[in-house]
Amino acid sequence: MKVTVVGCSGSYPGPDSPASCYLVEADGFRMLLDLGSGSLGALQRHIGLYDVDAICLSHLHADHCLDLCGYHVARTYGPEAPYPLVPVYAPAAAPVRMAAAYGMPDEPGLETAFEFVALSQGSFEIGPFTLTAGLVNHPVEAYGFRVAHGGRSLTYSGDTGESHELVRLAAGTDLLLCEASFVDGPDLPPDLHLTGRQAAEHAAKAGVGKLVLTHLVPWNDQSTVLDEASGGGYDGPIELARSGAVYDLA
Repeated sequence: MKVTVVGCSGSYPGPDSPASCYLVEADGFRMLLDLGSGSLGALQRHIGLYDVDAICLSHLHADHCLDLCGYHVARTYGPEAPYPLVPVYAPAAAPVRMAAAYGMPDEPGLETAFEFVALSQGSFEIGPFTLTAGLVNHPVEAYGFRVAHGGRSLTYSGDTGESHELVRLAAGTDLLLCEASFVDGPDLPPDLHLTGRQAAEHAAKAGVGKLVLTHLVPWNDQSTVLDEASGGGYDGPIELARSGAVYDLA
């Protein structure tokens, strides 16, 4: 299983990265975890525009899903259209919300390019992968994902505050892509995002093999995020996500 960080910027694209998007590949199957703002362009550095086999949207905030609108255009009006429908696993409101974001009321919804499948908690098969979805703590319906294949696994937090469900999803995982949007400070809002320290605490409780800090908000000093994570009680390797980084889970 190969994991490529397409975008890891939090809340909006930064100067060095689009917003959230992670490419997971195995046995010739290519799946995206999120397709946030700015990520569709960077994705084409790694695979062909029409080579996506499935998409999983953790939640419906723009920095995790907005480029689905541009991808709809590519798959609906590209030179060899119509292309096969791509399954999109997402919260149930996705078809209506994404059609509203697309903003073309005289055209059909995004179902001309995508087959939407409503997410719920539990495990199911997507191509060669077993994906487990769990509800995490965020102001909207939001999921963390565990993806397993060939005895290896990765876990992606999506956006979350402190979450027992994230620890459960990540238990014993080889790679945890965990959001670290906040730096420590007074009066941080609960059930919204994690600090680097909190991400490391979740990694320690789950016993993960490697922690990669994601959803890195551009206005933060990322060295501070990394330093705070080092104080979270996790003794495995920790690094900051970067666009273009590749992790081979062999």
